[in-house]
Amino acid sequence: MFLTGGLKSLLPHALRQIIRCNRLSISNTSGMAEGYKQANVVILHKSLADDFEKFCHANEGPLPLLYRSKPGDWKCPSLSSDSDIRTDCLQYRIHEHGACTGSLKSLKEYSEQLKNMVTFYLGCSFSFEKALQDAGIPVRNVEQKCNVSMYKTAVPCYCVSAFCCNLVVTMRPIPESKLEAAVLATSELKEAHGAPIHMGDPGLLGIQDLSKPDYGDPVHLHPGDIPVFWACGVTGVEAVINCRAPLAFTPSPGCMFITDLKNDNVTFRSSKEVPQVHCISQDPLHYSIVSAEAAQKIKTLETLVAVDPGDRGIIHLHRQDELLKACLSISHAQSVLITTGFPTHFAYEPPEENDGPPGALAIAAILQALEKEVAIVTDQRAMNLNKKIIEEAVQLGILKRPVPLLSYQSKSADSALEFLCENGNPARPRFDHLIAIERAGMAADGNYYNARKANIKHLVDPIDELFLAAQTLPGVTTTGVGDGGNELGMGKVKDAVKKHIKYGDVIACDVEADFAVVAGVSNWGGYAIACALYILNTCEVHERYLRKAVGFPQLSKKMVWLSALPSVTKEEKLLKTLVQHGVRSGKTASLEMEVDGLPFYNTHSLMIEKLREAAQQ
Repeated sequence: MFLTGGLKSLLPHALRQIIRCNRLSISNTSGMAEGYKQANVVILHKSLADDFEKFCHANEGPLPLLYRSKPGDWKCPSLSSDSDIRTDCLQYRIHEHGACTGSLKSLKEYSEQLKNMVTFYLGCSFSFEKALQDAGIPVRNVEQKCNVSMYKTAVPCYCVSAFCCNLVVTMRPIPESKLEAAVLATSELKEAHGAPIHMGDPGLLGIQDLSKPDYGDPVHLHPGDIPVFWACGVTGVEAVINCRAPLAFTPSPGCMFITDLKNDNVTFRSSKEVPQVHCISQDPLHYSIVSAEAAQKIKTLETLVAVDPGDRGIIHLHRQDELLKACLSISHAQSVLITTGFPTHFAYEPPEENDGPPGALAIAAILQALEKEVAIVTDQRAMNLNKKIIEEAVQLGILKRPVPLLSYQSKSADSALEFLCENGNPARPRFDHLIAIERAGMAADGNYYNARKANIKHLVDPIDELFLAAQTLPGVTTTGVGDGGNELGMGKVKDAVKKHIKYGDVIACDVEADFAVVAGVSNWGGYAIACALYILNTCEVHERYLRKAVGFPQLSKKMVWLSALPSVTKEEKLLKTLVQHGVRSGKTASLEMEVDGLPFYNTHSLMIEKLREAAQQ
């Protein structure tokens, strides 16, 4: 019997020889033949082989195909020099009509059946464990001398014919300070599943209890560890079970085939390839990934819109990377609720200003293009006005289809929960992200104030309550977009508002959002969000993480997303529509100011052009 420590340094051909002779009494190959690729294996009847190969290509994250044999071929010359798949795994499982009917050490007794069967060799995450260790990252399952934990998820794979199943993942606890290093170490090892597909709360994958893996052993987290999940080749086992093949073979989970191929050393050549990790939620804990190149583009957008026309002091409200984090969170959302409306002109009818609605519709347009659900909530008194604006936005081609328009009234202590959740159940929220853009925000005294300190509470419905309720709902995050500190969500920067903004001690919004996007004009913040979402979804690193490495890349939809972005023509048409409905500018006093040497009024078009250019670079 060989000790595990010695198995780390043995060459693959020697290990296969030992396994072939049944001279090992260990249960998995994790940590063996360090630096060499290991492979999961699926053996199917030749009549199913073509469909299974298509299934692998359609789900390359969990099923990176290293080699497909010919029927009856027990060797894999491109992976190993002297192998026999009938004997070179520690243990095998027999699957008959969707049921596991036994396990055995060798498949030699099935040699006759194997003549009509095809073997698929699939990449395995054991292959990247040495890369993690070389990066100074502990591999807890190796430390704890156990198999890696594997879990069935609620994430559906892309189906091909009879092959249809949910994604299976491995989990490795990673210290929070090492998350980015773990992503860097595995991102380019695509034949070993590549980068993680999720970091944080397992419930977001539909995993209920980490202590009860579906395959493998429980791996214990150390204090400060974050659960990190990679796509797993055992997904192929689930596919075999679900297709109910009359006869199929797989290794027992963790009992991989060890190849002669070394893991390639990977060097990143540009910022396009270098992933960054950002925390986008604490409850539930959730991290996202984006390339350094895409992150820099979004930082450029943030800088562009942070210009302070009129020198009102908003530069002091700015928080770095809020736009990036807000848009990463929105990118993961499935259903988004938007609110806008600031009745600045309280002596007129309608009292709304034209800062807010164009930015809100720009966000709605890109969300529609990204196939997310989106709705708008506004004041009851403004429902008819907003309905007309939305209808005309569809006619003008700004929106693909009408956006559902809602109103909110506070009738009881539970009104906000009943509005946000199905049957008021906090476990079933209707929206997972709320966005307020140029929306009047409640001050500390319970009133609502415009920039001149006039109380406009009589014109504002208590939509703030939705943002306050969202703070109590796990999985629901919020973004506030503002340009003066009295807008909904700007409570996150209220101390700076009180210190640097005129009348700030009175008008400062007291209601926080998770993310506060500060712009010189709130519409600019809305345009920046739309452009940032375009950048994220055209970023290969982020797009793969969004779809959990299953299915096909969505980058073919790039032109659809691009057409949904704000443009000078769209803005001109929409502003003309707003004027026709009596909506006035809220920034008329700023017409004599200059930004980049141009009159402030003309900078709206310039800003849109700059944002689009930055997004498409």
